[in-house]
Amino acid sequence: MPKLNHVVIVGAGPSGLLLGIMLSRNAGIKVTICDQDVKINGNPRAAHYAPSAMYDFKRAGIIDDVRKDGFSPKGVCWRLKDTTFLAGMGREPEQSEYSMSVLPLDRLGPLLVRHFESISGNEILWKHKLLNVEQDEKGATGIFETPDGEKQVTGDYLIGADGASSGVRTALFGKEYPGVTFKQQIVATNVYLPFDERFGYWDSNFIVHPTDWYMAAKITTDGLWRVTYGDSEDLSREELIERQPKRYEEILPGAPKPGDYKLVGMSPYKLQQRCAPSFRVGKILLVADAAHLCNPFGGMGLTGGFADVGSLYDCLIGIHEDELDEDILDKYSEVRIKIWREMIDPMSRANFHRLWDDEKIKDREEFFKMCDKASDDPVFGKSLAEGIFAIRHDFTQYYKSRTIAAGLNGAQA
Repeated sequence: MPKLNHVVIVGAGPSGLLLGIMLSRNAGIKVTICDQDVKINGNPRAAHYAPSAMYDFKRAGIIDDVRKDGFSPKGVCWRLKDTTFLAGMGREPEQSEYSMSVLPLDRLGPLLVRHFESISGNEILWKHKLLNVEQDEKGATGIFETPDGEKQVTGDYLIGADGASSGVRTALFGKEYPGVTFKQQIVATNVYLPFDERFGYWDSNFIVHPTDWYMAAKITTDGLWRVTYGDSEDLSREELIERQPKRYEEILPGAPKPGDYKLVGMSPYKLQQRCAPSFRVGKILLVADAAHLCNPFGGMGLTGGFADVGSLYDCLIGIHEDELDEDILDKYSEVRIKIWREMIDPMSRANFHRLWDDEKIKDREEFFKMCDKASDDPVFGKSLAEGIFAIRHDFTQYYKSRTIAAGLNGAQA
């Protein structure tokens, strides 16, 4: 007999919505998502979905819509500030089933909401700000402040998918979020400026420079680009926004002035590398930015968040179908923290330092040699691209039916 009737997710971001779709569409579990906002976040954020994420998009039944609304990028490269090409990988899009797709989160969000709300029993409760959490052996409850007063929402489990300033994580562990905040600040902008036509840029470009480093990546088929650049740690949010035209003129090829481009979005934020002490406390679990943070260069934050979702989904389905005992959730926490510490954190730090840190020149040169090999050797290049699957962890391998089958096969052998 199925064990789970209702799961409560705090946070209507991409990870919370993806998990909600997977649980409700594939297992018939009722899911309620609570979010303190009034709608999907429209700020410039991530846009690139690695093969490991596309795998779970397929399991959620959304991959075809993501492909239809997005596009497959034509590779990534590194350049000097004067646009000189340094190294690159994958000039043409990979055509495999799980090849990377590009679709800005402000466009993916409505797609996810549409899928989630199309499933009977699902509900998104906007304007629900988490105040606290409670739990017992039967389930977990979120206590929310709403326009109609305080409200409680209870489920078999409560999932914190509510981002970097997670109310769920704060309720569990307080405001301390172990890790570091880098001195550099970054500004993510969305802009119509044809880097490819004017400067021969690939679809994704990382510019290497001690102070004027940035990323320029095409994120829509109608020519919208994401430009993410660094600025001084002393500046306020308002000063960062005010300085945007000056920074564009300083760092971008051709020294463009405001009349040369159309800016359609901007979001300054701090760079952090952080990880919660545990992703499980009883019936309450954490995923994605609520559980861990890393800088956005290389897309490891969102990619790691979706990998959390895939792992937690396997665990909850296993519990629901009596394939797993509840203590698998401790293993979920242990495995995901280990992957963050051993892969996501060091890889994302290396991606960032590669852009500006002269102490990492030797590492940078070794990395560029690997890029050249990936371009010259398609088999090596494909294996490198698919290496991102290592941040996933298949929890179905612990299902009782599979371990029994493995034991029987071993006995027969």
